[in-house]
Amino acid sequence: MNVATLTEQPSILKAAALLPPRLSLGSTMVVHGVSKLRAEGTAQHADLFEQLGFKPGKPWVIATGVVELLAGVSSILGIATRPAALAILVTQAVAVAKVHGSKGFDITKGGFEFNLALGAIALGLLLRGPGPLSVHSAIERRVKRKELRRLRFLPRQRRRSSVLLDVLG
Repeated sequence: MNVATLTEQPSILKAAALLPPRLSLGSTMVVHGVSKLRAEGTAQHADLFEQLGFKPGKPWVIATGVVELLAGVSSILGIATRPAALAILVTQAVAVAKVHGSKGFDITKGGFEFNLALGAIALGLLLRGPGPLSVHSAIERRVKRKELRRLRFLPRQRRRSSVLLDVLG
């Protein structure tokens, strides 16, 4: 009987394994960022940020919204994933410390359950990176192909230079 282990998964499954966390984290952060950047959202969140001690509130809301939006898009596309994940970890740590931590774990009571889940996904992406199905990986493959094309010419150049050295030397 042949039993497949996790390390023997088909490569397409391994490649796709990081897509669900990236897409769920990214889409969540895009929605949160956009809600802060809309005029009514900025006004609502500015009051909350000032109550939390971030004064003046409006610039902090805009900065947070931009960070969340960019981190979300980066996560979805799989480019600059690690800096995006770090930014998400910071925003979620601040949210837990300033808003949700005192309310306990339960999300129905305003707790930090959801923030912990977002942070855990972000930590996984920070440690692992975007995976093979990402813009980062596509760029990396393209750069390696260009490097390999350049390297194909090196043996000829070396031979020519050694021949030239033999003639001159």
